[in-house]
Amino acid sequence: MTASDFGAALPRPKRDLLPIFAPLIVAAIAAPFIGSASSFVTLTAAGVAMGMMIFTMASGLTLAFGMMDVLNFGHGAFISLGAYVATLVFTPLASWAQADSWPLNLALLALALAAAVVVCGLFGLVFERLVIVPVYGQHLKQILATIGGSIVAEQLLYALFGPDVIALAPPASFRGSFVIGDAAIEKYRVVATLVGLVVFVGLTLALNRTRIGLLIRAGVQDREMVEALGYRIDRLFVGVFMAGAALAGIGGVLWALYRQQVHASMGGELLVLCFIVIIIGGLGSVGGCFIGAILVALIDNYAGFLAPKLALVANILLMVAILLWRPRGLYPVGGR
Repeated sequence: MTASDFGAALPRPKRDLLPIFAPLIVAAIAAPFIGSASSFVTLTAAGVAMGMMIFTMASGLTLAFGMMDVLNFGHGAFISLGAYVATLVFTPLASWAQADSWPLNLALLALALAAAVVVCGLFGLVFERLVIVPVYGQHLKQILATIGGSIVAEQLLYALFGPDVIALAPPASFRGSFVIGDAAIEKYRVVATLVGLVVFVGLTLALNRTRIGLLIRAGVQDREMVEALGYRIDRLFVGVFMAGAALAGIGGVLWALYRQQVHASMGGELLVLCFIVIIIGGLGSVGGCFIGAILVALIDNYAGFLAPKLALVANILLMVAILLWRPRGLYPVGGR
């Protein structure tokens, strides 16, 4: 019997595809109530773009919990910091933002995203060393410590940048809309969608196709065994936390340009939405976070159009419905 025969004899795990179709099911249910095809296309495109931005922010939070078992209620501070970094990049390069040139505008956005990754990653390192390290493995203390760290970080942002809301418009080439028939799709939302997809693909490949990703996942399952092989899991986990903070910074840049304003409490306002997403997707699951973010954004857009008052609680109702269907989320990880 050959090695391939042994491999063929091993049972292959069945792929659970039903959650993947959940956003399509939601869209199909909403379509008849919306009525107008152009309105449906516009709302759906807006929902997907919003979902990509939420995913980028929430993916850092689900990484920290799934890989490190850390409940970080200070994640919103990284989002706000990323948004402020964008203002520091855009202000001196205002001529780039005003130029009707795709290359210049893309370069400006790339520069802002890169700066947010560096600054938020370094801030994540400091936050992890000062706030997270003393409370590893203690969830209640993690909640209290990270909430306290978030309050301190928010007040520091107010002290550095002031209490006023800062306007932040997208670059000139990203303004306006693509018109398809009677439907209008904002250019910036297309850009945000592409950035979100790049983040998702990059995360998936890094966790499943690289040596570092393999070591991180192995460390989650059996830390002692991996350390016995000579690897420093604690250093890998610090890198994971920094990556999560950097992802939050990217999301902060995208969201600030989407809302066209920056303030210190914006991250805290988005934190609840991020937690809803990772609970729906399954704590620690990047794929579940991706689907959960799209579901949350679509529901928010459809409900806002059909019943604005219901939109305030639509995501809570969605989370309840998902948990009644799958109590551990769409794609639970291990024993979470």
